[in-house]
This record gives sequence, C-alpha cells and structure tokens, in this order.
Amino acid sequence: MELHIEQGGILESENLQIGVVEGIVGILDCEITVEGFANHAGTTPMKLRKDALLAASKLTVAVNEIINSVPGTQVGTVGKIEALPGAYNVVPGKVMMGLEIRDLSFEKIEMLLGEIQVRAQKIAEETKTTITFRREPSFNLPALTDASVQLKIQESANALGLKTKHMQSGAGHDTQQISLIAPVGMIFVPSVGGISHSPNEFTKAEDMENGANVLLHSILALDKQG
Repeated sequence: MELHIEQGGILESENLQIGVVEGIVGILDCEITVEGFANHAGTTPMKLRKDALLAASKLTVAVNEIINSVPGTQVGTVGKIEALPGAYNVVPGKVMMGLEIRDLSFEKIEMLLGEIQVRAQKIAEETKTTITFRREPSFNLPALTDASVQLKIQESANALGLKTKHMQSGAGHDTQQISLIAPVGMIFVPSVGGISHSPNEFTKAEDMENGANVLLHSILALDKQG
C-alpha cells in the first residue's frame, strides 16, 4: 500500500479528497534522430532545403495529433529537442528529439508509437530528411492495482465521509515494482495547482491527514481479511 500526492490537478479541480489508483502507467521513451543537410541559410533556397528542424517540428505536431486522436487518458510528449549545428545562419542538418508515451495499456502504447512512426516516414519524404527511432532500454510496463485492495480503499474513504475518484497514476512509483511480486494498492491526495517536482509543490495538511486515515483504515481492513 502506498500513499502519495497526486502530482496532478484532477482531484483539486473536481473538489475530491481521495484518489483510488487503478494502475500505474507504462512509460516508453524513444530517442528520435532527424537528419537533413546543414547549409548556408542565406544562400540555400527554401525549396532546396533539407531542414531537419522543420521535419522535427512537423513530427512534434503529429505526435500531439495522434495522441489526441483516440479516446482514453494516454499522454505523449516531445520533451527534448536539440538542433545542430545551432546557428542563426545555418539550416539545421540534424535534430535529436526525446519522445515519451504513457498509458495503462501496453498495447495502446505500441499502437500509438506505430502510428507516429508511420507519420514520421511521410514527413521524412515530404522534407527530404531521414527519421529514425531508438527505444530507450528503461521501458516500464503498466502495473494494475489489486481490485480487492481498491475496494478496501474505497470502503475506508466512504466510512470517513471522503469523496473519491478511481483514476490512474500518470507518474511512476515504487508500487510499480512491488506489483511484480505482490498485490498492490495506492492512495492519492490532492496536489495544490497540480504542481510536482518543483519548489511550489504543496499538499494541505488536512489532505495529508485524510490520506493517512484512509491508509490506516485500509490496512486494518486488509489485516482482518487476511
């Protein structure tokens, strides 16, 4: 059983006290390399360019479109981009990008990556560049929480008069690893403003108290059951 701040703004925005976590998302990271041709920006006509950054920009927009094209809570992010050689007067010849996809379904992650790769090939042809993908070895499989543990968390929150929401964890947690060897459960409490990994991260004392009480009651209930 793990008690954690939500790290997002869903509970606060919906005026809820407790999140009953259904699972922790899988995380797939890919390094994408876009290769064009670096040349003088003043003397190379627009129609003759092989602009790697232009291709990378089109691909960034495509990622957003593809991730939003199917229902669900999946997310996709281009969170890193480096254009080379990185000068005002040079058409970028190479771009390194960092792509991340997260979802509770491993199959959906693979499907979305496949669609992004198909679109990347079309963009490469349009921009006269090459685009290659390399998966990072740190892929985390989705981890579902135990249904009976979820039930105990829900019942404990109900007994304490707290409003709940069944939701996924979009961030990774220790529970993800423990799920490989034992049934797991997870409780979220609100994060003010949905901010995390920042000096501005904050959770109210009353919300921490609510979470601790739900954790206590859930553990006691599981102990009686076992």
